[in-house]
Amino acid sequence: MKMTVIGCGYLGATHAACMAELGHEVLGMNSDIDKVHTLNTGQAPFFERDLDDLLAKHTATGRLRFTASYAEAAEFAELHFIGVGTPQQPGTHAYDLSHLFDAAHRLAPHLNRPAVVAVKSTVPVGTAPRVAKTFHEHAPAGDAIEVAWNPEFLRESFAIEDTLRPDRLVLGFNTANTWAEALLRQAFAQLIDAGTPTIVTDWATAELAKGAANSFLATKISFINAMAEVCEKSGANVAELADILGHDTRIGRRGMRPGLGYGGGCLPKDIRGFITRADELDAGQAVGILREADTVNTRRRQRVIDLAREELGSDLRGKRIAVWGAAFKPETDDIRDSPALAVAQALHDLGATVTVTDPKALDNARKLHPELDYTDDAIAAAEDADLLLHLTEWPQYTHITPHRLAPRATTPKLIDARGTLNTNEWHQADWLTRTLGRA
Repeated sequence: MKMTVIGCGYLGATHAACMAELGHEVLGMNSDIDKVHTLNTGQAPFFERDLDDLLAKHTATGRLRFTASYAEAAEFAELHFIGVGTPQQPGTHAYDLSHLFDAAHRLAPHLNRPAVVAVKSTVPVGTAPRVAKTFHEHAPAGDAIEVAWNPEFLRESFAIEDTLRPDRLVLGFNTANTWAEALLRQAFAQLIDAGTPTIVTDWATAELAKGAANSFLATKISFINAMAEVCEKSGANVAELADILGHDTRIGRRGMRPGLGYGGGCLPKDIRGFITRADELDAGQAVGILREADTVNTRRRQRVIDLAREELGSDLRGKRIAVWGAAFKPETDDIRDSPALAVAQALHDLGATVTVTDPKALDNARKLHPELDYTDDAIAAAEDADLLLHLTEWPQYTHITPHRLAPRATTPKLIDARGTLNTNEWHQADWLTRTLGRA
């Protein structure tokens, strides 16, 4: 099939490359000329594992290319995916839908024949009718433009796997048995034939799917972190508790990871956006559990700051702190709402000299937090440090020998906020270690 992907940021570029991998001819559309040029060279303007290889493979064959022209996109195909960002509005927790409606208004005037527009962007429930109205009023083809909702469920650093081997496909339509459904089933035929569960539903349910999924995951993470607070007070071990709970098939271990909490561009935004939309619908009492989950998550960052002050004293002026990790999670360069950087910045504001290291995210971190110090060498970061914080669980950090590191630090003190380091090994190397969720 021929298809376009409107908006080629993280979601759109990944979707375009994966649709090409499934054998389709794909034209990506992005308004940023520089990004279009970068993508056409087979590179992404951000880091996502294996994405550059996929882009290079399919731009080389001509199966995938990118443009900045809405007119060219409209002419190219009858199936258009929209994958633009819907960030949090400044000063509020609501979604900013300006990019979505800008894309709709700019694409619509060029649609002079029947077409399907499948929106992948995460939105508050009730957005689909407004998008459809935009196309019906501004496209020459009018009501012949069908709008579908196809939410994404990507995990950063696993985005290609999640696109090519998804847990489920959700297809939302205004009416049943439409041409739009047939076209999307054709686009995803390989995935459907491979047995991917496919749920065909209405617009509203499809719109709720991503926000509800992320809100549930955020609640699960916050629950085990609430248990971590109890474990610290009682002398229990939260990692072992999570294993015990995880063997209950009604609960499951996946996603229940105690530590510093969640961050990134999806979970924080989606749980807050979900709460905001519930308030607008006069259903705010129904999502009280989500408010507490968000509060617990924020409290984890303060807990690390409190532990640092317990070890170094309340006055951090003149103290040197090394931070392993800037990205919100490993295998990405994404620093949006990064718990690691939030803690690093807070400690800097309290007077400490903070040196941050990260395998992929340093360039982005420098732009957002130029007042912090940076190094790409995790061992050098700990040079003369009074305290080492492990805040992003990159696998590289688990291979660093604590015996080798101890002589470089002023005082061998470690706070493992992710619980993935071998604390016994660090103890044997004479490090004082503190781990979230353990006595």
